[in-house]
Amino acid sequence: MGNDHVPVLLNECIDGLNVNPKGTYVDATYGDGGYSEILLKKLSCGKLFAIDMDEAASADLPENQNFFFIHGNFKFIKNYLKYYRIEQVDGIVADLGVSSRHFDQAERGFTYRTEALLDMRMNTKSTITAEKVINEYDVNQLSGLLKEYGELKQADKLANLIAEKRKEEKIETNMQLIGCIQKIVPKRTENQFLSQVFQALRIEVNQELENLRIFLHSSVELLRSGGRLVVVSYHSLEDRMVKNFMKWGKIDGPPEKDLYGKWSSHFNVITKKPLIPGEEEIMKNPRSRSARLRIAIKI
Repeated sequence: MGNDHVPVLLNECIDGLNVNPKGTYVDATYGDGGYSEILLKKLSCGKLFAIDMDEAASADLPENQNFFFIHGNFKFIKNYLKYYRIEQVDGIVADLGVSSRHFDQAERGFTYRTEALLDMRMNTKSTITAEKVINEYDVNQLSGLLKEYGELKQADKLANLIAEKRKEEKIETNMQLIGCIQKIVPKRTENQFLSQVFQALRIEVNQELENLRIFLHSSVELLRSGGRLVVVSYHSLEDRMVKNFMKWGKIDGPPEKDLYGKWSSHFNVITKKPLIPGEEEIMKNPRSRSARLRIAIKI
């Protein structure tokens, strides 16, 4: 395997797992294999299950009898492990970011910096693409997802501009999309604005927040007492979900308290504040800038 790509907050994630050499672990978002590579070195007779929905991730897998690769969506983590007769695990790590491979392959359509078809599918067999969303969703649906997933104040204006443009011609490329919304893109924060537009589309295409919700609930059932959940997120929507879930066992904010003002949580949270990359890591990998790492121990 031995790739050059170093995952974000690698040492902090591995330390957070507190690896037992005989334990069972899951790398829920295999990507370029960086976390798995280090985990395998720490396991003696333990097992590591790696999951990724992108077929390209299976191109260069480690040859190791303790390693099992699963091509699929991490929301089905419980089903996959049941197939291997695994009831409980000692640790789960998930990096929710888009892999560098996706950004670096322009034809996948994840970036707004180079001409590409509006695709954005993590799973290339999926039937929904960014082009389908842009051309077939009604104005209210478009506005809603730009507002909710992109956190864009101008969501209504953006949706209307897209709707007007697609009456003239089908919007098939990222440059066509950028061209039709250009007049309301703020010059001073252009990159940030376009990132939010593309983030909203990517989340919708891949159903990222729904998948994360299912994954988090499944992780509680899978982790044995004392097991670790380690999650790196890259935008406030994901980070809020992870934070709430680790703290309260609920995605959408505080739970109901009992008569004594207490609530029951599944976890002891180790990271009261999320861990973030240092200056040196950000210089080496600018994409790590927005990373937030949270770690919790199953009670």
